Parts: sequence; structure tokens; C-alpha cells
Amino acid sequence: MSRNLCLTRQCLGLVTRIECAIKPLAGDTGMWTLLFAAGMAGEQPSAIKAQGPFHGPVAAESILDTIVESLTMHGYELANDPQIWSLHLQAQLRQINGGRGRNLGVFDH
Repeated sequence: MSRNLCLTRQCLGLVTRIECAIKPLAGDTGMWTLLFAAGMAGEQPSAIKAQGPFHGPVAAESILDTIVESLTMHGYELANDPQIWSLHLQAQLRQINGGRGRNLGVFDH
């Protein structure tokens, strides 16, 4: 499965969208996270969530597979749409990484 994907569901003429991404956490620890942005298509996301951390990308992909399976049972379909909320997901990842400590090295100015 891709490490970035989009699911959509149409209901009453509205399209709900969920974008998912699997990203490594900072610090080269081998830990990965799942990031999700959800909302109405054509608008800003109304929810941004993360799950994890997971030990490696394979563990994160396994959880994502399970989530996608559940969402498809609830009417969502995988879409080939480009990710439009990737900046929102990147901001969430920065926030997560900021909370994990800043011991990423010493830089001289």
C-alpha cells in the first residue's frame, strides 16, 4: 500500500475526504506515525489526527491497511486525487516532532 493515500465518500451531494500519510518521526529512531486530515472536499480540513508511534513503516502500513478496510466498509473509496492537505499533515508532523524533544544535534552559528 502507498504511504500517501486519499479516500472519498459521497453523501447527499457532498464529498467527504480523508487523506492519510505514513511519515518517519525525527531523530532516526525507527519510529513512524500515521497522519490523517479529514473534511469536505474543496475546503480546509476540519480534523487532523495522528496515530502511533509505530516501530517501522511496515507496522504503520499494517494499521493503515486495517483503517482503510474499515473506511471502505463505511462507504469510502480510494481516490487517485492528489493530496491537497499535505501542508496540514506536515504541520502536524512538525508539532509531534517538537514534542518528542529537540536533541537532534548541535549547530554552530
